[in-house]
Amino acid sequence: METLSNLESFVRSAELASFSEAARRLALTPAAVSRNVAQLERNLGVRLFQRSTRGLTLTESGERFLQAVSGGLDSIQAAIADVSTHAGQPAGTLKLSAAPGFARDFLLPLMPAFLERYPAVRPDWHLDNRQVDLIAGGYDAAIGGGFELTPGVVARELARIKIIAVASPQYLKGRRTPATPADLKDFDGIVMRSAITGRLRHAGLRNRAGQEQIAEMTPRMTMTEPDGVLQMVLMGMGVAMLAVPNVLQYLESGQLVRILPDWADDAGPISLYFTSQQLLPAKTRAFVDFVTQAFREQELAQRFQA
Repeated sequence: METLSNLESFVRSAELASFSEAARRLALTPAAVSRNVAQLERNLGVRLFQRSTRGLTLTESGERFLQAVSGGLDSIQAAIADVSTHAGQPAGTLKLSAAPGFARDFLLPLMPAFLERYPAVRPDWHLDNRQVDLIAGGYDAAIGGGFELTPGVVARELARIKIIAVASPQYLKGRRTPATPADLKDFDGIVMRSAITGRLRHAGLRNRAGQEQIAEMTPRMTMTEPDGVLQMVLMGMGVAMLAVPNVLQYLESGQLVRILPDWADDAGPISLYFTSQQLLPAKTRAFVDFVTQAFREQELAQRFQA
């Protein structure tokens, strides 16, 4: 019977293609991980990895063995963590990922109540607009949109996101009200630029009748980050296309106004992503259930429709 440490060293090394990265994940030395894998190979009588200066690649036998054991290993680890930690009570570090603005407005305000209910859990927030690889990065959960559902990851939809046109009342004062997205060309645009491609993002807006038009504004300023765009709009510098969660509190307070109220771009769902282990760690289950309940109680799915 193989030891859990040998199997764990093999699976994490295969996932990360590196003994060193696996060692960091497992809090071991690279030499210890390498020894564990070598012992596993001797016990099985097959070579599981091809080793080179460029890293590790699985052999055909290694691929088959990984498929056979990885799911079982996750279940065993989850069961051990669930039973051994405070008799199954949520506890331990909870590594989470979310966009900074969304976390600030909708997730971090939930933390005092969450931590009061689960004092043994320590949330470790990683706030970044980029998507993360949950499994390779060791994340317990992530909240965002458009994540690739790789094997072992599931998504629970929280709400659908609309992109809408907004401006400040002071900017709109004395200006005619646009009737269609095409009219926005006469307004100062605070326009998002893709940090990856460098291209300007012009939203394709659709109305209730199913008509679609491109909202192609004349850029007065371009930015690669939505929080910066929002600040410029609040300062009365122009019109921007922003996701409803970014601007909801300012629409509700009157600091911003939605223009073209019949037009929007459906940006897809915002979801809570977590690994599809048969036995989720208690800390992850608690977080998933807590956030889902908070979204229902605050009616955020409905409010995000603006």
